[in-house]
Amino acid sequence: MSAPTLTREPGARRRGVTQRRNLGSHTFLVLLVLYFALPLWWLIVASTKNINGLFTGTGGPLWFDSEFDLVANVRQLFSQNGGIYWRWLGNSFLYAIVGGVGATVLSVLAGYGFAKYRFRGRNLYFAVLLGSVMVPLTALVIPTFVLLSDMGLTNTIWAVILPSLLSPFGVYLMRVYAQDAVPDELLDAARVDGAGDFKTFVSVALPLLRPAIVTVLLLSTVATWNNYFLPLAVLSDTKLLPVTVGLGQWQAQSTSGAAGSQLWNLVITGALISIIPLVVSFLSLQKYWQGGLSLGSLK
Repeated sequence: MSAPTLTREPGARRRGVTQRRNLGSHTFLVLLVLYFALPLWWLIVASTKNINGLFTGTGGPLWFDSEFDLVANVRQLFSQNGGIYWRWLGNSFLYAIVGGVGATVLSVLAGYGFAKYRFRGRNLYFAVLLGSVMVPLTALVIPTFVLLSDMGLTNTIWAVILPSLLSPFGVYLMRVYAQDAVPDELLDAARVDGAGDFKTFVSVALPLLRPAIVTVLLLSTVATWNNYFLPLAVLSDTKLLPVTVGLGQWQAQSTSGAAGSQLWNLVITGALISIIPLVVSFLSLQKYWQGGLSLGSLK
Protein backbone atom coordinates (compact mmCIF):
# COMPACT_ATOMS: atom_id res chain seq x y z
CA MET A 1 0.00 0.00 0.00
CA SER A 2 1.56 3.30 -1.15
CA ALA A 3 1.95 6.25 1.24
CA PRO A 4 -0.51 9.09 0.78
CA THR A 5 0.77 12.12 -1.13
CA LEU A 6 0.75 15.40 0.82
CA THR A 7 -0.48 18.40 -1.16
CA ARG A 8 -0.88 22.00 -0.07
CA GLU A 9 -4.39 23.36 -0.07
CA PRO A 10 -5.19 26.24 -2.47
CA GLY A 11 -5.88 28.53 0.50
CA ALA A 12 -2.43 27.89 1.96
CA ARG A 13 -0.78 28.63 -1.40
CA ARG A 14 -2.69 31.89 -1.69
CA ARG A 15 -1.64 32.88 1.82
CA GLY A 16 1.98 32.16 0.96
CA VAL A 17 1.79 34.29 -2.19
CA THR A 18 0.11 37.10 -0.25
CA GLN A 19 2.77 37.02 2.45
CA ARG A 20 5.56 37.23 -0.14
CA ARG A 21 3.84 40.16 -1.83
CA ASN A 22 3.38 41.92 1.51
CA LEU A 23 7.03 41.36 2.33
CA GLY A 24 8.07 42.87 -1.00
CA SER A 25 5.74 45.86 -0.55
CA HIS A 26 6.95 46.51 2.99
CA THR A 27 10.58 46.27 1.88
CA PHE A 28 9.94 48.77 -0.90
CA LEU A 29 8.21 51.17 1.52
CA VAL A 30 11.08 50.92 3.99
CA LEU A 31 13.55 51.76 1.20
CA LEU A 32 11.44 54.77 0.23
CA VAL A 33 11.34 55.98 3.84
CA LEU A 34 15.11 55.65 4.10
CA TYR A 35 15.57 57.45 0.79
CA PHE A 36 13.48 60.46 1.83
CA ALA A 37 14.60 60.53 5.46
CA LEU A 38 18.33 60.31 4.72
CA PRO A 39 18.77 64.01 3.74
CA LEU A 40 16.85 65.13 6.82
CA TRP A 41 18.97 62.88 9.02
CA TRP A 42 22.16 64.28 7.47
CA LEU A 43 20.89 67.84 8.08
CA ILE A 44 20.21 67.09 11.75
CA VAL A 45 23.59 65.42 12.24
CA ALA A 46 25.51 68.13 10.38
CA SER A 47 23.85 70.86 12.46
CA THR A 48 25.49 69.46 15.58
CA LYS A 49 29.03 69.76 14.20
CA ASN A 50 31.48 72.62 14.12
CA ILE A 51 33.57 73.56 11.09
CA ASN A 52 36.22 70.93 11.78
CA GLY A 53 33.60 68.27 12.41
CA LEU A 54 31.88 68.98 9.07
CA PHE A 55 34.97 68.41 6.97
CA THR A 56 37.39 66.36 9.06
CA GLY A 57 35.17 64.80 11.74
CA THR A 58 35.64 61.24 12.91
CA GLY A 59 31.95 60.38 13.03
CA GLY A 60 31.42 60.41 9.27
CA PRO A 61 28.81 62.39 7.35
CA LEU A 62 25.86 60.40 8.74
CA TRP A 63 26.81 60.21 12.39
CA PHE A 64 27.53 62.60 15.23
CA ASP A 65 31.00 63.90 15.97
CA SER A 66 32.72 63.73 19.33
CA GLU A 67 31.75 67.36 19.99
CA PHE A 68 28.06 68.35 20.09
CA ASP A 69 27.93 72.01 18.96
CA LEU A 70 24.26 72.49 18.06
CA VAL A 71 23.67 75.10 20.78
CA ALA A 72 26.86 76.97 19.83
CA ASN A 73 25.84 76.93 16.15
CA VAL A 74 22.38 78.30 16.96
CA ARG A 75 23.85 81.09 19.09
CA GLN A 76 26.30 82.03 16.38
CA LEU A 77 23.55 81.87 13.76
CA PHE A 78 21.31 84.32 15.58
CA SER A 79 24.19 86.72 16.30
CA GLN A 80 25.88 86.66 12.89
CA ASN A 81 25.82 90.04 11.07
CA GLY A 82 23.87 91.69 13.85
CA GLY A 83 21.21 88.96 13.98
CA ILE A 84 20.23 89.27 10.32
CA TYR A 85 18.90 85.69 10.35
CA TRP A 86 16.03 86.83 12.62
CA ARG A 87 15.12 89.40 9.96
CA TRP A 88 15.27 86.83 7.18
CA LEU A 89 13.12 84.43 9.17
CA GLY A 90 10.56 87.15 9.86
CA ASN A 91 10.48 88.08 6.18
CA SER A 92 9.81 84.45 5.25
CA PHE A 93 6.93 84.31 7.72
CA LEU A 94 5.49 87.53 6.31
CA TYR A 95 5.75 86.43 2.68
CA ALA A 96 4.47 82.92 3.39
CA ILE A 97 1.52 83.92 5.57
CA VAL A 98 0.30 86.85 3.49
CA GLY A 99 0.98 85.13 0.19
CA GLY A 100 -0.38 81.76 1.30
CA VAL A 101 -3.58 83.12 2.85
CA GLY A 102 -4.16 85.50 -0.06
CA ALA A 103 -3.60 82.79 -2.65
CA THR A 104 -5.96 80.48 -0.75
CA VAL A 105 -8.74 83.10 -0.59
CA LEU A 106 -8.47 83.86 -4.29
CA SER A 107 -8.29 80.17 -5.19
CA VAL A 108 -11.37 79.33 -3.13
CA LEU A 109 -13.43 82.14 -4.63
CA ALA A 110 -12.31 81.47 -8.20
CA GLY A 111 -12.59 77.69 -7.94
CA TYR A 112 -16.06 77.87 -6.43
CA GLY A 113 -17.14 80.32 -9.13
CA PHE A 114 -15.89 78.05 -11.91
CA ALA A 115 -17.60 75.03 -10.34
CA LYS A 116 -21.01 76.41 -9.40
CA TYR A 117 -21.75 79.36 -11.68
CA ARG A 118 -22.52 79.41 -15.40
CA PHE A 119 -21.21 82.43 -17.26
CA ARG A 120 -20.07 83.27 -20.75
CA GLY A 121 -16.54 82.15 -21.55
CA ARG A 122 -16.24 79.89 -18.51
CA ASN A 123 -14.70 76.98 -20.41
CA LEU A 124 -12.32 79.28 -22.27
CA TYR A 125 -11.13 80.96 -19.09
CA PHE A 126 -10.65 77.63 -17.38
CA ALA A 127 -8.69 76.31 -20.38
CA VAL A 128 -6.37 79.33 -20.13
CA LEU A 129 -6.02 78.60 -16.42
CA LEU A 130 -5.03 75.00 -17.13
CA GLY A 131 -2.53 76.23 -19.68
CA SER A 132 -0.93 78.53 -17.11
CA VAL A 133 -0.45 75.56 -14.78
CA MET A 134 1.86 74.03 -17.37
CA VAL A 135 4.14 77.10 -17.51
CA PRO A 136 7.21 76.75 -15.23
CA LEU A 137 7.41 79.44 -12.56
CA THR A 138 11.03 80.15 -13.41
CA ALA A 139 9.98 81.13 -16.94
CA LEU A 140 7.77 83.87 -15.49
CA VAL A 141 10.40 85.46 -13.24
CA ILE A 142 11.91 87.77 -15.87
CA PRO A 143 8.54 89.03 -17.22
CA THR A 144 7.38 89.49 -13.62
CA PHE A 145 10.52 91.46 -12.82
CA VAL A 146 9.99 93.74 -15.84
CA LEU A 147 6.36 94.32 -14.89
CA LEU A 148 7.19 95.09 -11.26
CA SER A 149 10.03 97.34 -12.35
CA ASP A 150 7.69 99.38 -14.54
CA MET A 151 5.35 99.73 -11.56
CA GLY A 152 8.18 100.76 -9.25
CA LEU A 153 7.66 97.80 -6.90
CA THR A 154 11.03 96.09 -7.16
CA ASN A 155 13.03 95.83 -3.94
CA THR A 156 9.83 96.01 -1.87
CA ILE A 157 7.87 93.36 -0.01
CA TRP A 158 5.10 93.64 -2.61
CA ALA A 159 7.45 92.32 -5.28
CA VAL A 160 7.32 88.96 -3.49
CA ILE A 161 3.78 89.05 -2.09
CA LEU A 162 1.81 90.08 -5.19
CA PRO A 163 3.07 87.27 -7.49
CA SER A 164 2.53 84.80 -4.64
CA LEU A 165 -1.19 85.61 -4.56
CA LEU A 166 -1.73 83.88 -7.90
CA SER A 167 -2.03 80.10 -7.71
CA PRO A 168 -3.46 78.54 -10.91
CA PHE A 169 -3.07 75.04 -9.50
CA GLY A 170 -4.95 76.09 -6.36
CA VAL A 171 -7.84 77.38 -8.47
CA TYR A 172 -7.88 74.14 -10.45
CA LEU A 173 -7.84 72.03 -7.29
CA MET A 174 -10.66 74.02 -5.70
CA ARG A 175 -12.76 73.86 -8.83
CA VAL A 176 -12.42 70.08 -9.14
CA TYR A 177 -13.11 69.53 -5.44
CA ALA A 178 -16.05 71.96 -5.20
CA GLN A 179 -17.73 70.43 -8.21
CA ASP A 180 -18.21 67.11 -6.40
CA ALA A 181 -18.05 68.03 -2.70
CA VAL A 182 -20.77 70.71 -2.80
CA PRO A 183 -24.05 69.26 -4.17
CA ASP A 184 -26.15 71.61 -6.27
CA GLU A 185 -29.25 70.39 -4.46
CA LEU A 186 -27.86 71.66 -1.17
CA LEU A 187 -27.22 75.09 -2.66
CA ASP A 188 -30.71 75.19 -4.17
CA ALA A 189 -32.22 74.30 -0.80
CA ALA A 190 -30.33 77.16 0.84
CA ARG A 191 -31.55 79.60 -1.80
CA VAL A 192 -35.13 78.40 -1.35
CA ASP A 193 -34.79 79.14 2.37
CA GLY A 194 -33.95 82.73 1.47
CA ALA A 195 -30.17 82.68 1.76
CA GLY A 196 -28.24 84.87 -0.65
CA ASP A 197 -25.18 83.82 -2.62
CA PHE A 198 -22.72 85.06 -0.02
CA LYS A 199 -24.54 83.45 2.90
CA THR A 200 -24.92 80.21 0.96
CA PHE A 201 -21.21 80.20 0.20
CA VAL A 202 -20.17 80.90 3.80
CA SER A 203 -22.71 78.68 5.57
CA VAL A 204 -23.01 75.76 3.17
CA ALA A 205 -20.02 75.58 0.82
CA LEU A 206 -17.11 76.56 3.04
CA PRO A 207 -17.58 73.78 5.65
CA LEU A 208 -17.64 71.20 2.86
CA LEU A 209 -14.55 72.69 1.22
CA ARG A 210 -12.44 72.61 4.37
CA PRO A 211 -10.08 69.75 3.34
CA ALA A 212 -9.37 71.38 -0.02
CA ILE A 213 -8.89 74.78 1.61
CA VAL A 214 -6.31 73.36 4.02
CA THR A 215 -4.54 71.61 1.14
CA VAL A 216 -4.35 74.77 -0.97
CA LEU A 217 -3.22 76.78 2.07
CA LEU A 218 -0.39 74.37 2.80
CA LEU A 219 0.72 74.14 -0.82
CA SER A 220 0.66 77.92 -1.27
CA THR A 221 2.44 78.58 2.01
CA VAL A 222 5.15 76.00 1.34
CA ALA A 223 5.65 77.28 -2.22
CA THR A 224 6.04 80.86 -1.00
CA TRP A 225 8.32 79.83 1.89
CA ASN A 226 10.60 77.85 -0.43
CA ASN A 227 10.54 80.46 -3.21
CA TYR A 228 14.10 81.31 -4.17
CA PHE A 229 14.41 82.57 -7.72
CA LEU A 230 11.74 85.31 -7.55
CA PRO A 231 13.08 87.03 -4.38
CA LEU A 232 16.60 86.69 -5.77
CA ALA A 233 15.57 88.58 -8.92
CA VAL A 234 13.36 91.32 -7.43
CA LEU A 235 15.10 92.06 -4.11
CA SER A 236 18.48 93.69 -3.59
CA ASP A 237 18.13 94.94 -0.02
CA THR A 238 19.63 92.37 2.35
CA LYS A 239 17.08 93.24 5.04
CA LEU A 240 14.17 92.24 2.76
CA LEU A 241 15.51 88.81 1.78
CA PRO A 242 13.72 85.62 2.85
CA VAL A 243 15.66 82.95 4.66
CA THR A 244 16.19 80.89 1.49
CA VAL A 245 17.98 83.66 -0.38
CA GLY A 246 19.83 84.82 2.74
CA LEU A 247 21.29 81.38 3.36
CA GLY A 248 22.15 81.21 -0.33
CA GLN A 249 24.22 84.37 0.01
CA TRP A 250 26.10 82.92 2.97
CA GLN A 251 26.72 79.75 1.01
CA ALA A 252 28.06 81.78 -1.92
CA GLN A 253 30.38 83.67 0.43
CA SER A 254 31.69 80.42 1.87
CA THR A 255 32.20 78.89 -1.58
CA SER A 256 33.97 81.93 -3.01
CA GLY A 257 36.28 82.14 -0.02
CA ALA A 258 35.16 85.64 0.95
CA ALA A 259 34.48 84.41 4.46
CA GLY A 260 36.43 81.19 4.29
CA SER A 261 34.49 78.19 5.45
CA GLN A 262 33.30 79.84 8.64
CA LEU A 263 29.68 80.07 7.48
CA TRP A 264 29.04 76.47 6.44
CA ASN A 265 27.87 75.45 9.91
CA LEU A 266 25.56 78.49 9.98
CA VAL A 267 24.09 77.65 6.57
CA ILE A 268 23.33 74.08 7.65
CA THR A 269 21.95 75.08 11.05
CA GLY A 270 19.86 77.84 9.46
CA ALA A 271 18.44 75.38 6.93
CA LEU A 272 17.44 73.04 9.77
CA ILE A 273 15.66 75.81 11.68
CA SER A 274 13.93 77.05 8.53
CA ILE A 275 12.13 73.74 7.97
CA ILE A 276 10.75 73.52 11.51
CA PRO A 277 7.77 75.85 10.79
CA LEU A 278 6.82 73.75 7.77
CA VAL A 279 6.93 70.51 9.77
CA VAL A 280 4.82 72.06 12.53
CA SER A 281 2.29 73.32 9.97
CA PHE A 282 1.87 69.91 8.39
CA LEU A 283 1.52 68.14 11.73
CA SER A 284 -0.95 70.67 13.15
CA LEU A 285 -3.19 70.68 10.05
CA GLN A 286 -3.13 66.92 9.51
CA LYS A 287 -6.33 66.43 11.49
CA TYR A 288 -8.28 68.52 8.97
CA TRP A 289 -7.19 66.20 6.17
CA GLN A 290 -8.31 63.21 8.21
CA GLY A 291 -11.64 64.90 8.88
CA GLY A 292 -12.08 65.49 5.18
CA LEU A 293 -11.41 61.85 4.39
CA SER A 294 -13.95 60.76 6.98
CA LEU A 295 -16.49 63.20 5.57
CA GLY A 296 -15.98 61.84 2.08
CA SER A 297 -16.49 58.25 3.23
CA LEU A 298 -19.93 59.10 4.60
CA LYS A 299 -21.27 60.62 1.37
